[in-house]
Amino acid sequence: MSTVAILGAGTLGGALAHTLAGRNCVRTIRLIDTAAGVASGKALDITQAGPVERFDTRVTATEHLDAVIGAAVVVLAGPADTPDDDWQGETAGAVLAQVVALNHRAPIVCVGASHASMVELAVGQLGIDRQKIMGTAPSALVSGLRALIALEADASPAEVLVNLVGMPPSHPVVTWSSATIGGYPLEDRLSPLQQARLDRSLGQLWPPGPYTLASAGAQLIAAMLTGGSRRGFTCFVGDNRSGAAGIQSAGVTVNPSGVEAVLPPRLSRLEQVQLDNALGRR
Repeated sequence: MSTVAILGAGTLGGALAHTLAGRNCVRTIRLIDTAAGVASGKALDITQAGPVERFDTRVTATEHLDAVIGAAVVVLAGPADTPDDDWQGETAGAVLAQVVALNHRAPIVCVGASHASMVELAVGQLGIDRQKIMGTAPSALVSGLRALIALEADASPAEVLVNLVGMPPSHPVVTWSSATIGGYPLEDRLSPLQQARLDRSLGQLWPPGPYTLASAGAQLIAAMLTGGSRRGFTCFVGDNRSGAAGIQSAGVTVNPSGVEAVLPPRLSRLEQVQLDNALGRR
């Protein structure tokens, strides 16, 4: 079992630490934040929940960034002094640069709703390997979409398989043509009018809340730490197909080193045009 370092003890960082600890797949979680008192309080609270929820994960807190040394995964969340915000802008860029200098082996998982810009900055300006950094907010958005589809189809969200490519939230492309419900084509269960209504509802699902974001991030991190997964996760990842560094939302598989493979989406001709347009507008 490994160590995960979470940068930021804000609402999202605390939710992620608790969710990941509950999975019992991590030996130690380090909450790193300059607001050391807040980070320590959250670490203690999560630790005390262990006997109740039956997990043994050790959660510690520190204000020192060098605590990322030796971590198997580094997570970018949000600072405690503005607890409802993600790490953003020049501050986040400086933090990422320091993280890579201190621990160049660990993959970096950006879990915030606004972290598409962090993935783009990391790949385009900091020169971080595209396989070493990803943003998990699209997975949280897909989770909400699955819930809405299930309501329309009178089914369980667990039965719904769908993906979201392009550039959410401004230019998302839903893979309706390859989506399924209970193993059967979604188009057999939902009319074009229902699909159009769901497309229009996507904007209402953004940004996902901190617990949904934390769940999406924890699921991917757990897959990494347990040796990888054949299952696909929807993430913001680096994309240089046009020769210029950029990002896109895509299905990926992961392993302990980061992104193992970017999965080519199965799209109709119309969806492919929509995807090309979305990536052209990024």
